[in-house]
Amino acid sequence: MEDLKWYVMYTASRSEKKVADRLIEKGWEVYLPMIEELRQWSDRKKKVKRAMFNGYVFVKTRRNQLWECLQVPGAVKFVHFSGQHATVREEDLDIIKRVIETGVGVESDGSEIDPGEKVKVIGGPLQNMTGEVIEKGNQDYFLIRIPGIYQNLLISVPRKFLEVTT
Repeated sequence: MEDLKWYVMYTASRSEKKVADRLIEKGWEVYLPMIEELRQWSDRKKKVKRAMFNGYVFVKTRRNQLWECLQVPGAVKFVHFSGQHATVREEDLDIIKRVIETGVGVESDGSEIDPGEKVKVIGGPLQNMTGEVIEKGNQDYFLIRIPGIYQNLLISVPRKFLEVTT
């Protein structure tokens, strides 16, 4: 029998939470990374939670059960790259969970970024994580790649907490 893998489901616009809840109700193991951000309206500020990756929900299932998962309202399709269903390793999801737990400011970036300087975080809540440094505008960011979905996490980390590795 085929092993369970984390597949990447694409949802209707702004339906990630509803799709995740419906999948959980049907007994599927689901991961929907949510981040909290402060939104400014004309009359107030409010903390809101939103999906870290717009339109993506991670579903742990077998390849032959993907069709069943797509039967929930709001599910659109499973993401494909080069004719293969996109999967994400458990280790990559653990990295995402750790980043969310630290509460550091994060944004996701699906752009192609050329490899930069390899670094290790030597202080702060992300200590011992490895990645690379990129410059976006006039600010340095620490980049963690999530290859299964061609997404990158950009995290602002002070330069003093980064150590160049080989």
